Amino acid sequence: MFASRPATDRRTRSTVRAVLIVANVAVIGVFVHQLLAQSTYPAVSSSASSTSASSSASALGTADGAMPAGVTVFDDQVPGVINLDTDLLLALRKAATAAKDDGVRFFVNSGWRSPAYQEHLLREAITKYGSKEEAARWVATPTTSPHVAGRAVDLGRSDATTWLSKHGAKYGLCQIYANEPWHYELRPDAVVNGCPPMYADPTHDPRMQQ
Repeated sequence: MFASRPATDRRTRSTVRAVLIVANVAVIGVFVHQLLAQSTYPAVSSSASSTSASSSASALGTADGAMPAGVTVFDDQVPGVINLDTDLLLALRKAATAAKDDGVRFFVNSGWRSPAYQEHLLREAITKYGSKEEAARWVATPTTSPHVAGRAVDLGRSDATTWLSKHGAKYGLCQIYANEPWHYELRPDAVVNGCPPMYADPTHDPRMQQ
C-alpha cells in the first residue's frame, strides 16, 4: 500500500487550485467588460474629430466682417473697415474728421462682410421675419449685397446719422433706404447734385433684383 500524503501537502494543492480558478474568472470578467464597453460606447473616429475641428475653425468672426463694439471709421486693424471700398472709406474719414468738431463720432456697426457672413445674416433674418420676402426688406443676398462688395456701411450712433443726413451729401455720402437710416453708400454726384431719392427699402432697389 502507498503511504498517504501529509494533510499539509493536500491543503497546499487545494489552495493553489483555488487561486488559479479565481485568477481565470477575473481575466474572463475583464475581457467581457471590455467587449460590452466597446459595443455600448463606440470610440470617436478620427474623421469625426476632424469634422468637429473644422467646424470650430470655420466659425464666423471679425475676419468675416463681424464688428466688435466701439469700432470707428479710423480703425485700420478691423477687416470690416479696412476692406471697405477705398473711395468710400476716404469719404467717411473726411466726414468723420469734420463731424468731430461738432462732438460727433462715427461708429461702424457693420461694413464689409464676407459672402459667408452675409448668408449667415440672411438666414437669421428669415428666421426673425418669418419669410424670405420679408427678410429681403432688411438683408440682401451675398450676390447682391453692397456690403459684400465693400460699398456700404452701417453707422451708429444716432447723432452720427443725424449729422450725415444734414452734411453727408457734401462728402458724397447718402442714405440709400428710407427704412435704414444707418445705411450709407458713396454717391460722388451728390457733392454737386445732392443725394438721390431714397428707396423705401432694399426690395425697391434694382440692384437687389439681379
